[in-house]
Amino acid sequence: MPTERTWLFDLDNTLHNASPHIFPHINRSMRQYIERHLGVDAGEATRIRQEYWDRYGATLTGLMRHHGTDPRHFLHETHQFDDLTRMVVLERGLLAMLQSLPGRKIIFSNAPRHYTEAILRLAGIRRQFDAVYSIEQLRYRPKPAVSGFLRILQRERLDPAQCIMVEDSLVNLVTAKRLGMKTVWVSAGLRRSTHVDIRLRRVTRLPAFLGRL
Repeated sequence: MPTERTWLFDLDNTLHNASPHIFPHINRSMRQYIERHLGVDAGEATRIRQEYWDRYGATLTGLMRHHGTDPRHFLHETHQFDDLTRMVVLERGLLAMLQSLPGRKIIFSNAPRHYTEAILRLAGIRRQFDAVYSIEQLRYRPKPAVSGFLRILQRERLDPAQCIMVEDSLVNLVTAKRLGMKTVWVSAGLRRSTHVDIRLRRVTRLPAFLGRL
């Protein structure tokens, strides 16, 4: 495999398991934020959060577009954790897996910078990545919007044909594939897609499939 390849890694539910503790906390924080700032009850806040997630791929996009929400304030308020160390669920062998992959590695996440950096430090893998692109560096235009992808490609001077996107979200891989990237879907499900080159149950299995990329 050519060493000039660049790996674009998502963060949540790709490099760590956010579902047991972190996502429920963030979802609750977002619901409470919407309750406070839009003056709605819990049920309506939940509906709004889910509607914007389904429609735009991120709750924040809908809040900015329809309610003029300050993205910095929203991200700060909804990504506060009393004990993030206890909430992070990591897979054994993650560092070794990253070290074994040839080429550059970049984080491409819809999460805010302070949270992304904290997770990478707690996982002990920050030094494996040449660059970190969080929602701030994407100008608050999250995946699956093509603008964030193009921004990274331009700033890092990358050829999409030499990039491999590793993600748990299929809709984000659709954008990557349309740009000409190879795609790796981290998913325990059985669904298949023409936009996916490889589907893995665990990201740590990635080195075994280098020959297919």
